Order: sequence, then C-alpha cells, then structure tokens
Amino acid sequence: MTGDEACAAGCSERHSHHSQQTKNNLTTRLNRIEGQIRGIKGLIEKDTYCDDVLNQIAAIQAALNGVGKLLLENHMRSCVVERIESGDHAVIDELLVTVKKLMK
Repeated sequence: MTGDEACAAGCSERHSHHSQQTKNNLTTRLNRIEGQIRGIKGLIEKDTYCDDVLNQIAAIQAALNGVGKLLLENHMRSCVVERIESGDHAVIDELLVTVKKLMK
C-alpha cells in the first residue's frame, strides 16, 4: 500500500509539498525571527525604552507575515490545487478559515 492509498484508507495526517529551497528559505526566516525574539527579551531585561521595543515587535510581526504569505502562496499552488483537481472542494472552506485567521 502506498502512502496515498494509506491516507485514502483513513489517514488523517497531511503533509506539505515544499521544495528543499522553500524549506531552507522558511527555516532561515524563522531562525532570524527567533533571534529577533531573543533580542527583544534582552531589550526588556535591559529596560530599553518602550518605543524601541515596540518597533522591534513590529519588525517581527512583519517578518512573520512574510513567512505566512510564502506558506500561503505555496499552499495554494500545490495542496489546494491538487485537492480541487481531485474533487475535494472542502479545501476552499478550509482555506477561507485560514485566510481569515491570517488577516486578524
């Protein structure tokens, strides 16, 4: 039984289809964000002026939005298209819920 057959037989686990280049790009971005978060922790510990900390938080939010946009684009170009082509139109409702969460 192949992985696709196993999933068709009741597997609830889904996987992405990211290229190694995309994975590397996402990992690099997330590592940078992780460092920025540690930096903010240090700023708080050093009693840095609030406005400076808030600007760093805004930068992290923008970076996370960039990761989200990249993931959303890849998701729509691969997973969503594949599921629609296979007749699974429930993916559209799933995608709309996800987009609403991202837009908060």
